[in-house]
Amino acid sequence: MSSAADGRGAGAMSSELDDWIAKAGRELGLDPADVPTQAVLDLAKDVAHGVLRPGAPVTAYLMGVAVGRGADPAVVAERLSKLALSWRAPTL
Repeated sequence: MSSAADGRGAGAMSSELDDWIAKAGRELGLDPADVPTQAVLDLAKDVAHGVLRPGAPVTAYLMGVAVGRGADPAVVAERLSKLALSWRAPTL
């Protein structure tokens, strides 16, 4: 993971992420412009901090499945973020 501490600032991380999305998108035959990057990142953050870190990539996958089946990405991200932000961890 890039950070200012490793000599790369937010701009370099963003550029690297954009490059990755473009290459991964081409590999899958997808247009990178169709990727709601910020919505996915915000959702992953909400799940990682509000539910459980391993839930972030799984939730991103769930979002992708829903969008692949025709759901609106913004609506899916909003609904799942709302759920994550209202999540209450079980008490032990």
